[in-house]
Amino acid sequence: MSLRISPSRSKRPHSRALARMLLAMSMLTIAGLAPLQVHAFGYGDVVEKARALAHESYKPMREVPEFLADIKYDAHRDIRFKPDHALWRADGMNFDVFLLHPGFLFKNPVRINIYDAEGVRELPFRTELFDYGKNDFADKIPKDLGYAGLVINYPIKNPEVQDQVIVFQGASYFRALGRENVYGLSARGLAVDTGLPSGEEFPYFTEFWLERPSPRQHAMKVYALLDSPSVSGAYRFTIVPGEETWIHVKATIFERKRVKELGIAPLTSMFLYGENSPRLQGDWRPEVHDSDGLLMNNGTGEWIWRPLENKPRLRISMFSLQSPRGFGLLQRDREFAHYEDLETHQELRPGLWIRPESDWGEGAVKLAEIPSDEEYNDNIVAYWVPANRPEPGEPMTFDYTMGWGFNEPTPGDAGRVTGSWVGYGGVKGKNESRRRFVIDFQDGPLSALGPDATVEGVISVGGGAELLEQQVHKNAVTGGWRLAFQVKLDKDRKPVDLRAFLKSGDQALTETWTYLFES
Repeated sequence: MSLRISPSRSKRPHSRALARMLLAMSMLTIAGLAPLQVHAFGYGDVVEKARALAHESYKPMREVPEFLADIKYDAHRDIRFKPDHALWRADGMNFDVFLLHPGFLFKNPVRINIYDAEGVRELPFRTELFDYGKNDFADKIPKDLGYAGLVINYPIKNPEVQDQVIVFQGASYFRALGRENVYGLSARGLAVDTGLPSGEEFPYFTEFWLERPSPRQHAMKVYALLDSPSVSGAYRFTIVPGEETWIHVKATIFERKRVKELGIAPLTSMFLYGENSPRLQGDWRPEVHDSDGLLMNNGTGEWIWRPLENKPRLRISMFSLQSPRGFGLLQRDREFAHYEDLETHQELRPGLWIRPESDWGEGAVKLAEIPSDEEYNDNIVAYWVPANRPEPGEPMTFDYTMGWGFNEPTPGDAGRVTGSWVGYGGVKGKNESRRRFVIDFQDGPLSALGPDATVEGVISVGGGAELLEQQVHKNAVTGGWRLAFQVKLDKDRKPVDLRAFLKSGDQALTETWTYLFES
């Protein structure tokens, strides 16, 4: 449906503004988003709330009663939202919403509102929305408790069945799914001083506003207010479920006081061990991880792949980029036989790609790899660190799109790294002064190259080692190409930066594999 606007000769500014407003409402209707009234609640209202918070002293969030904070995992899981009470389910919408009960790890209730043409209304907490299972404390729950978060459902697989597509719960964490995924990595609204000696600060989404969708709508808007001792922020999430679920994010952030480091569009995942690292003693599974690498697209168009690791000590890596085109944590290994886990199905975990929708300028992608000895810890964090920030109290705005699913953003004209291994070098036995690196590349232009094609490896070895030899050959099993090379380590065994890609003549055939080797 479109709206035809007749031209007017009037030069009055309010006439032009009205025409622009009507045209914008028409475009929203075409896109399937219900148009709001002129004075409806919107993103600007959340920005003003965040701005006001930034100029006030921080007020800590209230906490649940002690008996709720002390319950264990099983007791909290036994509290279930009753599906019949799902928001908008009775109205036949594509979207409906479950509410989550506080307690256990989720000790800080949040406010949840809905808004439509009639205005904004808070959803009051009600114990009758929940089945408490074997728990016997329902009669002690305060009437104004609040919620721990929310789940948004949508018929992503079957038009007759509502499936979870995104969950907001705990601090500023949220997780989403593509059509055939199971839950894996998470995202956050903001990271503050992650991995720094001063300690990390965790901002919280303290309040949400859910726009009431129309019955035919296939996109839903959620607004969120973020707060912490050092920062405040306003967020708009436009959620579009599908084979790959897209979330369009607009965030305006204010610093109350200067922090050492802000992390924009932070991603959090788990890597215990994989093909490039030894299996944990006693674990029967070949690999255990939700993501196996960090992919980056520089403003120059270069694609960079960094395999993840789980080292005995915290490792921080910074990748300086100018006007990045994107970054993300991906799960490239999709073979069930590489995991053999019928319960977790890590081969089905989504990748998450961040695509800036504006020029983010100068900065770096930071990767924090935190030591972990169990898979229940999210020990991988990646985010954008802007090089320049305004003075505290002034706004910073970032627009970006998140893609959750199996698909990768790597273009068809670049081969991808599909496996990398590290072992001792030399001809026979164990030579501790040498290391052999083996990298498999596939897809893109590599698929069309026969075994007699001229393909070269371009390898850069940083200080602490020297390149000894390399071989490049067609991998007849995968249809891709394999690069193998050896380096000799210096006696002091410093960490060594390595980079490698394949080329034919002057043409780069693949993304760049980058690695930090520590003996």
